[in-house]
Amino acid sequence: MALVVAQEVPTSSSMAVPHGPAGVGKARHRMREQLLGSGVSEPVVDDAVLILSELLSNACRHGRPLGRSDIGDGDIEAAWRIDKTGRLTVEVTDGGGPTRPVPATPSVTARGGRGLNIISALAQDWGVRDSASGEVTVWVVLTVGHRHDDFATRVTGPAAVAGLEFADAFDDLD
Repeated sequence: MALVVAQEVPTSSSMAVPHGPAGVGKARHRMREQLLGSGVSEPVVDDAVLILSELLSNACRHGRPLGRSDIGDGDIEAAWRIDKTGRLTVEVTDGGGPTRPVPATPSVTARGGRGLNIISALAQDWGVRDSASGEVTVWVVLTVGHRHDDFATRVTGPAAVAGLEFADAFDDLD
């Protein structure tokens, strides 16, 4: 006889993440585990984990840590929840910084600056919420249902050169 134990999978989660790269992997792992356990499709979980990673990286790079004792002094807060309509909201809160989160237009050779553009391509909606205490929360909404398009069709590539196909650029490399 097999004993089956029902485990309640949370539809929301919040965690303190150390301000720095050390906690990002732990947050991604926890989110992936919880969302898959909630029955969210793997492609949507992949998008959500990428978004969480980008938001946490931006908070660590551009924002200050929170000074709140409820989540830990020197941390940032990551949270996600699935509402009754099937929307997944991912949020990262930091202590604010000298700049506002806005999508950049990086050069082709730039090492960064693409995160919010990637988020814009993956998300149904996103935005920034400021608190009176100076904290900044960047939130992103995804639909939990299956994606309709492949990522490559949602992100526009460089403008095509008339009469030149993408593969033609590599002809001289043989």
